[in-house]
Amino acid sequence: MTTRITTQNITDATITTTDMATSVPLGTSWQAVKTSDFTAVAGEGYFVNTTSGAVAVTLPTSPSLGDEVSVVDYAGTADTNNITINRNSHKIQGDASNLTISTERAGFTLVYVDATQGWLLKDK
Repeated sequence: MTTRITTQNITDATITTTDMATSVPLGTSWQAVKTSDFTAVAGEGYFVNTTSGAVAVTLPTSPSLGDEVSVVDYAGTADTNNITINRNSHKIQGDASNLTISTERAGFTLVYVDATQGWLLKDK
């Protein structure tokens, strides 16, 4: 995800709304409710419904500094049917293990920092 306007993403001498839209993060793009395993995309948020069974969310393969992924327990059933955050070879909170969400109505955002810490939980 590009997080700033540079000479590489401006093709003429002006900054257009298209340049802004593709260069400046404008917030989370929330997706439709997910009920089965999926791979997350940076900049997106997901309502995960585990009513019918556990769901695995795989983090992006090649994250960049500042990439964010948000997850919300849609139906309040993560305590019964967990949400597993598959780290996809990157650490989560500095740990080389997947993250299991087992709290009803949990909602959180992970932000990528670097190979040492990987994805960190973001407070608000």
